Amino acid sequence: MEARTYSRAARFLHWLTVALVAVQLPVGIYMSYRGNVLDVWDAVTGGLYNGHKFLGVAILLVVLCRVAYRLLHGAPPSEPTIARWQDVASRLNHWGMYALLICVPVAGYVGISLFPALDIFGVFSLPGVVAPDKEAAKTAFAIHGLLAFLLVLLVAVHVAAALFHYFVRKDNVLGRMIPRLLRR
Repeated sequence: MEARTYSRAARFLHWLTVALVAVQLPVGIYMSYRGNVLDVWDAVTGGLYNGHKFLGVAILLVVLCRVAYRLLHGAPPSEPTIARWQDVASRLNHWGMYALLICVPVAGYVGISLFPALDIFGVFSLPGVVAPDKEAAKTAFAIHGLLAFLLVLLVAVHVAAALFHYFVRKDNVLGRMIPRLLRR
């Protein structure tokens, strides 16, 4: 059974990424709404921005570990019942998500460097990676938002495909990440 599933470490990194992104997305939307739409710049909005920056750094570090682990250890063999085109689509979607899980926080980091807004909760300050330029920051934040939207689309495809395989195809694609769902 274990050979058909992802390793415990890979599953842990996967679900940790899911949890972090599941928190990060609504925090990012709400902080942006409060700050940019409502124009409310209070302690709550500041806390949301600080939390978003902190989670962004955490996501970037976890995903870099995850990609390194994947490159070093690989993945279990593909589910034998899926068509070649589905396997190719799955691989493209996975590597697209990995790329976006790196590019979204990097674009955000460039944005906070340009703004500059590198302080996190008054506890520590991230090093700037570019010279401050508030006009360029707007572009970086727009790119950050667009990439985050693309990530959400790829995640939706990923989840829909996993559920399709489990409920419609009744194969073991989902069981590779949730071993208790493996079918005999």
